Amino acid sequence: MFLNHLARAGQFRKWSGVFDHKHGFNFYFRFIKSISYILLFLTAFQGAAQFSNEQQYQIDSLNTIIANPNSHDTSLAGSYVALSEILYISNIDTLKSLCEKSNLIAEKSLLKNNSEIVKKSLKISIAGALNNIGYVYKNQGKIKEALAYHGRSLKIREEIGGKSGIANSLNNIGVIYSDQGQVKEALAYFTRSLKIREEIGDKKGIATCLNNIGFQHKSQGQVKEALAYYIRSLKIREEIGDKKGIAISLNNIGFIYDDQGQLKEALAYHSRSLNIYKEIGYKSGIALALNSMGNILNKQGDLKKTLIYGLKSLTISQEIGSPKRIREASILLSRVYGKLGKGMKALEMYKLHITMKDSLNNEATQKASIQQQSKYEYEKQKVLDDAAHDKQLAVEHEQQQRQKVISYSAGGGLALILGFLLFVFNRLKITRKQKEAIDAQKQEIENTHEQLAEHHQEISDSITYAERLQSAILPSFEEVDKYIPNNFILFQPKDVVSGDFYWFENVNGSSYVAAADCTGHGVPGALVSVVCSNALNRCVNEFKLTEPSQILDKTRELVIATFAKSGDNVKDGMDIAICAINGTKMTYAGANSPLWIVRETALLSDIQKKERDTYLGDKVSLIEYKATRQSVGLYEVMKPFEQQDIELHKGDTVYLFSDGYADQFGGPKGKKLMYKPFKKLLLDLVDTPLNEQSERIITDFNIWKGDLEQVDDVVVIGFRA
Repeated sequence: MFLNHLARAGQFRKWSGVFDHKHGFNFYFRFIKSISYILLFLTAFQGAAQFSNEQQYQIDSLNTIIANPNSHDTSLAGSYVALSEILYISNIDTLKSLCEKSNLIAEKSLLKNNSEIVKKSLKISIAGALNNIGYVYKNQGKIKEALAYHGRSLKIREEIGGKSGIANSLNNIGVIYSDQGQVKEALAYFTRSLKIREEIGDKKGIATCLNNIGFQHKSQGQVKEALAYYIRSLKIREEIGDKKGIAISLNNIGFIYDDQGQLKEALAYHSRSLNIYKEIGYKSGIALALNSMGNILNKQGDLKKTLIYGLKSLTISQEIGSPKRIREASILLSRVYGKLGKGMKALEMYKLHITMKDSLNNEATQKASIQQQSKYEYEKQKVLDDAAHDKQLAVEHEQQQRQKVISYSAGGGLALILGFLLFVFNRLKITRKQKEAIDAQKQEIENTHEQLAEHHQEISDSITYAERLQSAILPSFEEVDKYIPNNFILFQPKDVVSGDFYWFENVNGSSYVAAADCTGHGVPGALVSVVCSNALNRCVNEFKLTEPSQILDKTRELVIATFAKSGDNVKDGMDIAICAINGTKMTYAGANSPLWIVRETALLSDIQKKERDTYLGDKVSLIEYKATRQSVGLYEVMKPFEQQDIELHKGDTVYLFSDGYADQFGGPKGKKLMYKPFKKLLLDLVDTPLNEQSERIITDFNIWKGDLEQVDDVVVIGFRA
């Protein structure tokens, strides 16, 4: 049979009986196993898969039948199907080709054979081939075609009365409806399959159906019922020694405990599942179990282990080429990297998650499944209706003579019936109009929904493009490192784009560094940041200004002039800390943004030690240089910005920053972080290399934030003299 596949959300055993027609075709298999050894088709699959000795023997025997020009059509059709069962893992297109050949041969032979035994054997082969082609289409995401072939296979199996085949087809159709989120339809098919498998004592099939039914209950929030079905399935699988099935059941039970917050129990079940998957070498299951354990470790706050498990899961998922597993691993890694402050890695993983998600979601397949279900039920009902109609005609013919006798007495009753029918017809007409009105409203809602989805996509695309534009105006880290080797820049926007930005220029031997916080965040803040960044560039490069205070004065003038073009008194602007460095000489100017220097306490002057703006420590102290109390923007009373000349000492660490770090809510009481803990953290990090300081600062920030939303953009710049 085809291997059973796992779905992320519910882990049900799929395609549990694809080649089940072997039970009705025993004479055919006995014939196959008696054929001598000849190599034919296997050369097309060399290197693609490894086969056991028994499988190799079956392949050679099947190829012998296919190569024999005197082989009976029944044997030839069955051989193609049987060969596809063994070789399907090598090439999905080859699988479809083999099944289609089998189907073509069997259908042609069916037309010219009168033997009931041969006809039944051919129909079994056709049903198996149709079922396998349905598997191929499902694997390719062609749900409409998959349902069509499974429906045709089921219809043939119902005609010939093969219970095992009927149960397997019902299960396969149920899996497709489950994948489309159509729980009611999926439950109906799984329940019918379970009843048949219980009748024939198929324990492995019973366990599969119980597992699938359990998942449907879980998807509807019926956790107690789901757990009961999963445990029943697990007991049967342990009884028959189905290791892969045991691993699936353990994983599903782990998800239940995870959803209920029983993380310790969930982790134990997923760990048992992982060990079994490793034992049997099932890579998709290994990737799933690793990712499941990673999600639990993430909830427990063990980010280091979460990252290890997530990366292992992603590596295996990419190795086997599973979009579903890659999607699961990438979203876990995106969350972990976000918590660790590695924004670019988090964004990379999120984009990978979206790419994989888009490849799995296809709204058209959901509509196709509904249409195919209706078509199948209609065709089935039509067969029953036609049979009933033929029987009714025979009865009417026999009763023609008696009808003449009773026709007059029935006249009065007929009149009453006609009156009733007129009444019913009138009600149906009214109901039809109401239904048409409802359908029109439904269509209007669907159109609105589609328009909203299109607008949302356009907005998302625009924001993504805005992110690229904003990234283009930011200086590269390599450029900063060239002139200030010992530095770090921490930049974590609240949204995709940011109102905060960092700025750097080197002109005539002097380096200019700034950390800016523009009005707002997100797209509006990003637009303001573009205006302000452009103004700073013009001040240095076009107007040749060298003093930080003059740069801020001119920047304010340019920003106001830009916003004045709108005709309104726009007061948007920015808070900023800017400094010019030339050797050990540094000049600082600020607009509502101070500058901090961490310096050895022994190097402080007596005046600095007495100043209240100095945060004294035993080994090192933090000196705060105050900013001018006004923003760069439009005010009724605007004064020139002030600047301060600073002599740097070897080992001094300079910090520029926006207010996003200190204003973040979090901690046990959900309060603001504030500046005092921020200062203490920087003093504690005095002996830490600057590249490690950045990671420590953002890690502490994320721990403080916890599960709360980030309230503002964050930028922190540090460099050491």
